[in-house]
Amino acid sequence: MEIQGKKYSSFEQLLSLEWIETNGIGGYASSTVSGANSRRYHGLLVASLQPPVDRHVLLAKLDEAIVFAPLNETDDDLNRIDLGTNQYPGVIHPSGCSHLIKFEREIFPTFYYRINDVILKKTIASVAGENTTLVLYDVVEAPDSFTLTLLPLASARDFHTLSVTNDNIGTQYLFEDGIFRTLNYQGGAELFIAVPGSRFTEKQGWYYNFEYIIEQERGLDYHEDLYSHGYFSITLKQGDTLGVIISTENPEGREAVKLFDEEKRRREALVRDFRLNEDLLKLALSSDQFIVRRGDKRTILAGYHWFSDWGRDTMISMPGLCFATGRFSTARDILSQFSENVSEGMLPNRFPEGGEAPEYNTMDATLWFFHAVHQYLLATNDESFLKTVFPILRDIMDWHYKGTRYNIKVDPKDELLFGGQKGVQLTWMDAKVGDWVVTPRIGKPVEINALWYNALCSMEAMALQLGNDAEATEYRDKAAKVAKSFNSKFWNKEKGYLYDYIDGEYKNSDLRPNQLYAISLPYPLLSKAKAKKVFEVVSENLFTSKGLRSLAPSHKDYRHAYVGDLWTRDGSYHQGTVWSFLLGAYIDALMMVKGTNGKSEAVKTVNKFFEHLKEAGVGTVSEIFDADPPHTPRGCIAQAWGVAEVLRVVWKYDLLPNTSKNGETNSTD
Repeated sequence: MEIQGKKYSSFEQLLSLEWIETNGIGGYASSTVSGANSRRYHGLLVASLQPPVDRHVLLAKLDEAIVFAPLNETDDDLNRIDLGTNQYPGVIHPSGCSHLIKFEREIFPTFYYRINDVILKKTIASVAGENTTLVLYDVVEAPDSFTLTLLPLASARDFHTLSVTNDNIGTQYLFEDGIFRTLNYQGGAELFIAVPGSRFTEKQGWYYNFEYIIEQERGLDYHEDLYSHGYFSITLKQGDTLGVIISTENPEGREAVKLFDEEKRRREALVRDFRLNEDLLKLALSSDQFIVRRGDKRTILAGYHWFSDWGRDTMISMPGLCFATGRFSTARDILSQFSENVSEGMLPNRFPEGGEAPEYNTMDATLWFFHAVHQYLLATNDESFLKTVFPILRDIMDWHYKGTRYNIKVDPKDELLFGGQKGVQLTWMDAKVGDWVVTPRIGKPVEINALWYNALCSMEAMALQLGNDAEATEYRDKAAKVAKSFNSKFWNKEKGYLYDYIDGEYKNSDLRPNQLYAISLPYPLLSKAKAKKVFEVVSENLFTSKGLRSLAPSHKDYRHAYVGDLWTRDGSYHQGTVWSFLLGAYIDALMMVKGTNGKSEAVKTVNKFFEHLKEAGVGTVSEIFDADPPHTPRGCIAQAWGVAEVLRVVWKYDLLPNTSKNGETNSTD
């Protein structure tokens, strides 16, 4: 079986490859190439009931079968061939993936099955702006007509949980003019499935013990029971197209093929500047998946399947997701969304999954906000937005000088930014299990102060643009003091790199990638000589083809792999685990240190990284990887800042041919 030009032969290989379709409001469809779900988060319709959060798996699967003779009442026909695949304890049944001859992940995930002399093409698409999944079946070849049956398997539960057999599930349904309709649980969302021209045969009951191997690997419950009211059947012949609509809204009067064509045109418009480069086309398509609606504005989901919108991730991701794809009005919308939620000089750390009030336990999201705003202004020269946002930025600055939550405050002795309190983790190295903060960094973290310096420099530039010369001078003087203190206190002369954080007289010398931001951000803090030393140490100890390790292998706390139960996994989250998004800062630092001479190395690095697009979440970028080779992908299969940072540096440094730096070039904005 062929996938993206690569041959696969075993069920285990197909199970390791995943796909995801998203709808722009937080919902999605996702599973493995094999057809068997391997996560609790997989489903054919995962609906966002309070966009972009409160997500529920309404329809887990739609298992197909082909029957080459009339389907009898007992559903026990020997001419029946299943295309669905499921994993149960000790057995794979059915194993329809054995009929899969090709999988493509281009504009949409597309599957090709060969059953005797029949070739059936299946395409899956999520519709932008609504909780609707489309499944199109095209009969490519068929010497005679046949019957296609579709078995819907429902769970109707929060996507963090699992469904078990119970007596509360709704057994009532309606089926009229090809539309099936049911409410599985009171207070939940209705489920509609439109299969035009089909018959529906009632066969109610539970299917037991679906096994989700990834959940087992994560040390969590991994068995689920799914419910079905019956199955659809329809006769097809060569040349036919069957369009199925699965939705939380009544699809009466709507045509799946027409909806599909509209969605296809939307996506093609988004990526037209990338169509000559296959890898960048995939990343551009993936970039669209993270930009979602929140109320009347837009935001960025940090990753699929389970993350909501996080302030830090959003601000780091926005330049790559929006600027490289020409979505500048989207970027302004996102910045406005977060600026409206600033509290006591802080940006939200995240918007919780249940729709509760934002959380503000972050030190760096606010500083990344300055960076994102300034980069947006440099790209657009949007003076009206500058006039709107500058007072908010000024107020944030004031809060950081007088002090805000979690002891975040500028130290008047050196102008460096301090923050933290016991039991709370405020930087991106934010793993916490119970009361255990895995990587406590109370004090003055290196990347925080690099960001703080850049925020002051950005404020100077923006004040000058507004004609506030006196204010600009004030920020310039403060930035100069930060630079002097930073170089005096953070440089580890003995080891030739920067301390990770300092707290009073204590200076932490763990070799981590955070120090790269002192040379990768627009306003570097180090001399070329020191920058070269930092880059060389990071390259030698932390660089991999998938990103950067979060801790040097020589450290006593280094973890080789991100595996095991929650305690074990979170204990290794920032203790060596490779992070894909850090590749962006690495290439920035490479170009800063080597200039144009570094471009060929940057191109080679990006091309090597693109090999990852054929594994894990096909066509997108995983959150993390094991620290040691072969750097197995882990965590989320699609991470916003992983996609964004690669797109950003390719766009910024023109690393690959056939890309464009046009402005508003698509119809999705």
